[in-house]
Amino acid sequence: MTARTRELVGLVLAGLIAGTALATVTLARDAELSPSALTYGGLFLALYLAAHVVVRRTAPYADGALLPLAAVLTAFGLTMNYRLDPSGGRQALWVLIGVAGLCAVLVVLRHDYRVLESYRYLFGVAAVVLLLLPSAPVIGRSVEGVRLWVDLGVVQFQPGELAKICLVVFLAGYLREKREVIAQGRIKDFGPLLAIWGAAMLVIVQTNDLGSALLNFGIFLAMLYVATGRALFVAAGLALFVGGATFLYTAIDRVNQRVTIWLAPWTDEPVYCSQTGELLLRQDCDSYQLVKSLYSIGNGGFGGTGLGEGIFRAPDGAELIPALRTDFIYSAIAQELGLVGAAALVLVFMVFVARGMRIALHAQDGFSKLLAAGLTFGFALQTFVIVGGVLRIVPLTGITLPFVSYGGTSIVANFVLLALLLLVSNRANALSRT
Repeated sequence: MTARTRELVGLVLAGLIAGTALATVTLARDAELSPSALTYGGLFLALYLAAHVVVRRTAPYADGALLPLAAVLTAFGLTMNYRLDPSGGRQALWVLIGVAGLCAVLVVLRHDYRVLESYRYLFGVAAVVLLLLPSAPVIGRSVEGVRLWVDLGVVQFQPGELAKICLVVFLAGYLREKREVIAQGRIKDFGPLLAIWGAAMLVIVQTNDLGSALLNFGIFLAMLYVATGRALFVAAGLALFVGGATFLYTAIDRVNQRVTIWLAPWTDEPVYCSQTGELLLRQDCDSYQLVKSLYSIGNGGFGGTGLGEGIFRAPDGAELIPALRTDFIYSAIAQELGLVGAAALVLVFMVFVARGMRIALHAQDGFSKLLAAGLTFGFALQTFVIVGGVLRIVPLTGITLPFVSYGGTSIVANFVLLALLLLVSNRANALSRT
């Protein structure tokens, strides 16, 4: 069976999963099976079949598992977003735009994606500019003290998601060129690298987007290690991270608050509430979201309550978990699908990461290896940070769960990431056949 045939079979299975899940949600809510659910499942399959045709024409030797895995993840996301907000169809629209972006990248770069390396410095500057946009006057928008968004009136987007990809392209190009001298420890060759990365990190800290700061720092260290093989650089980076985290913990109230919520979400005595300025139990104030999320996960148990049967609203209609469709969608999945469903979702992410790293290992040139490794590690770290935050393994940050959480910019950025991995895989497999 060829890779494209495996891909086609996988997409059909993903379409069946999407149709069945949407039908189950509709049945639970309306007590009858709506034909619209099957229609949505058919449209979902048709969309990915169109993407399959484009992949077949532009990247015939690409990995056959990546696109079906992305389809399964978006099926999870569309189902839960529809379940939580039946009137909102914007997530489906963003998936459509994301698949269109995937196809556009494949068509534009089908001959040789390595042309991106020639524009590495431009991508580095673009990453900093994109990260700087939310702090710009007029167009920058702050949500709960974090400047993540750009509001252009007709459209709102989160430039940090696109900046992540630009940063990976810059690092892949620069490290491919300088990896030997960097491995020797020549300080002057670290200059442009540290300048672009340092500027990006300062902008992120200035906008209070600490989740993206952690993500980009992790990508930087991982790609530096892949390029040089020097564990000393990683150790030095981790030491800098510990020192920087300690400083931020003492200097920035938001970081102090997030760590405190992580370590002690429940209190027996009232403590200072940063939201009201009064004395309240922490679980009724600063850690309210996290605590309610943990209760939601616990309520799911082993097998879950069933799709459409979870409890996410109070009797008066108020949301029990604010930002459920974005930061805490994993807790909604864990309640309705239980440990089995939540673990299955994590397994899909793990297989996606494993395939991405396999592509990096099989790539024939340095730029391709670094590009695939950086994109895959960023995808993996982002998944770990958000799932770990919801499960209280690490402090909670406000980043999205790839392909699943509600958010247009995140969806589009991850489809671009997928397209680049398919292109790297296609070239590596094509060369291995010659």
